[in-house]
Amino acid sequence: MKKKFFTREVKVGIMALVAIFVLYFGLNFLKGIDIFSPVSYYYASYENVGGLVPSSPVYVKGFKVGQVEEVKYDFSKRESFVIKISVSNDIKLPKGAKIELYDEGLMGGKAIQLVYEPITASQTMYQPGDTVESQVGVGLMDKVTANLLPKIESISTQTDSLIRSVRTLVANKDLTKSLASIERTTSDLAVSSSQLKKMMSSDVPHILSDVNTVTSDFKQISGNLKKIDFAATFASINHTIENLNLITDKVNNSEGTIGMLLNNKDLYINLSNTAASSDKLLIDLKNNPKRYVHFSLFGSK
Repeated sequence: MKKKFFTREVKVGIMALVAIFVLYFGLNFLKGIDIFSPVSYYYASYENVGGLVPSSPVYVKGFKVGQVEEVKYDFSKRESFVIKISVSNDIKLPKGAKIELYDEGLMGGKAIQLVYEPITASQTMYQPGDTVESQVGVGLMDKVTANLLPKIESISTQTDSLIRSVRTLVANKDLTKSLASIERTTSDLAVSSSQLKKMMSSDVPHILSDVNTVTSDFKQISGNLKKIDFAATFASINHTIENLNLITDKVNNSEGTIGMLLNNKDLYINLSNTAASSDKLLIDLKNNPKRYVHFSLFGSK
């Protein structure tokens, strides 16, 4: 009887190996590790890792190129922690590069990033397995705190000053007087508003009625004015003005009695002399009446 090679035990063993491989591949795949790509290992030392754990990502300019493989510690040393990172084999670290520990997010997760300048042909490279210089980057919360704290302090100072000013203003007696004055003014405005409302409801209708009456009177006057013969009136006025002009011309030209009186100098002189003689006669008559009047009751001379 020929013995079978693929017995039940062999099949179970093969299935177990396949399951172990799939489990290992799946776990590494979930961790972001490509087990089929070659990697290089580097080391760095830190005094405090701030919660860094194996499988934490390794970035170059924000792009993931590897992960933290192992975190060892020896508390007898100042730099108590030694971390081992794996990066893709095509990542070359030049001398002067640094492995930086920094905060990955606001929740405080830690990650590693490789910091170095563009590589030139003359630079010397780190070899896999070398210990690279380490540094701790400023975390996002530290940056936010550094930027916000001065502003918060400035705002708190200004707020304190504002509160003091408000307290001084509230404690000032002039404010109380001003509020009392405003209250009186408001009361006066309320009274004025009431009076204005009363006037609008009682006096204004009468005023409007009077205005309507005056308007109707103006309309009647306007109607009467339309009936006036302005042409005849103006013609009469022009005729009167022409007559006045004619009289004025005659007076100026010494025509008529008035013109002669106004323009004849000799006549004026004679009238003036006559008036003077009459004045003298009257004065002498007043002073010597017997010279001119003789009166007797008995008929004597």
